[in-house]
Amino acid sequence: MRPKNLSYLKSHEWINIEDDTAIIGITDFAVEQLGELVYLDLPNSGEQVVQGEPFGEVESVKAVSDLISPASGEIIESNQDLCDDLEGLQNNPFDNGWLIKIKLNQKPTELLDADTYEELVQTES
Repeated sequence: MRPKNLSYLKSHEWINIEDDTAIIGITDFAVEQLGELVYLDLPNSGEQVVQGEPFGEVESVKAVSDLISPASGEIIESNQDLCDDLEGLQNNPFDNGWLIKIKLNQKPTELLDADTYEELVQTES
């Protein structure tokens, strides 16, 4: 079961908002659909991300996918360790597999709650 305290995008990213900061990653469903991950490109701290726009990409043996930001803000930390060792993302995308942390510019909109995201996943499975 996916964490209920997170919000989700239809493009299978998740976001955990605490006050004016947010942690962003991709869901287990996204990882399953991609298959074996081979490459991850993440931005650096200090860069800006824009809600609905790509902030990096993940590549598997099957495909290359853009990572879409569920919120706008400044990156305060990027999980660059994942770029060298994708196992954390592959095995546990909700904990060790977080991608970026940002300082929010504003509260994001158009996010899905866990139940709505679960329904989306069921229709795509």
